[in-house]
Amino acid sequence: MHHQPSSTSSGAGRRSRRALLWLTTAVAAASLALGGAQTATAGPPSGVDHHAVPSSPSSTAAYWTAERMEAAVDADGLVTGGQHASGRPVEAGRPDARNGRAPQTNARPAPSGPVAVAHIGKVFFTLGGVDYVCSGNSVVAANERTVSTAAHCVNEGPGAYATNWAFAPAYQNGQTPYGVWSATELHAPTAWVTQGDIDYDTAFAVVASPAGSTSTLADTVGASGVAFNQPRGLSYTAYGYPAARPFDGQTLQSCSGTATADTIGGTQSQGIPCNMTGGSSGGPWFIGSGPTGMQNSVNSFGYRSVKDVMYGPYWGSVIQSAYQAAQG
Repeated sequence: MHHQPSSTSSGAGRRSRRALLWLTTAVAAASLALGGAQTATAGPPSGVDHHAVPSSPSSTAAYWTAERMEAAVDADGLVTGGQHASGRPVEAGRPDARNGRAPQTNARPAPSGPVAVAHIGKVFFTLGGVDYVCSGNSVVAANERTVSTAAHCVNEGPGAYATNWAFAPAYQNGQTPYGVWSATELHAPTAWVTQGDIDYDTAFAVVASPAGSTSTLADTVGASGVAFNQPRGLSYTAYGYPAARPFDGQTLQSCSGTATADTIGGTQSQGIPCNMTGGSSGGPWFIGSGPTGMQNSVNSFGYRSVKDVMYGPYWGSVIQSAYQAAQG
């Protein structure tokens, strides 16, 4: 079932939008198993869509008051239709991996929580007049200012781009120890932006330094290494800020396991054992154990019919191109 995005900003209109696919939403992908969205024989667009954020970083940072951050919601209840997959294998190129880097400055206090990680943070954004939350991660890049997240955390798929997009690394219990980093650019696979193809549910944001700072994101919190076109079936540790019950979105959570193919909805994504809920979308998947490995996917979606399994897209050549476009 396919629903075009509505242009209205009313409450009823917002609930008819297919802007976001959150972790506990299964109706959409479950329809894939019935073949309803896989009639096209042509593959998805293979390019990258670029969006220059029109608002200033200072206005975005000012928008995110503590009250707005607290009130921002996960969008589990907003999905009324199906994200579709093309039914074709995701393009895979030559294996590529880039090492991460440690932070170079102690300008801000280190996170104090037992599970807080400096380079992983909470993502805030607005769509249809509603403020939402996701998760993200600082990744190594030439510009030292690149954040990975889920594509549905930046664009409706298909439809409008998010506004007021910001990243708060090491967010914990309302505190932002490294400040708020506002997006200046958003980069997502064209297959997501024009078709909402869940197989390409990854995006990258370029962010500006908080007011009063000239340090880059990587210098401040470090940056994870990234890997593309890797073997399937690897073991991962995933992180995020789940906000739907039983979680409250205030602390970083994690889960781990060996990835397996999606045998339910027919997507090219892989699943790992995980009980995280809406709000953790966009959080990083690291190869191996702990948050120091190479990032190789993000939290994307789950099925209501299958408890405690998280799916993440395969990082092939298309998502690699989106990363390359963002890092400059």
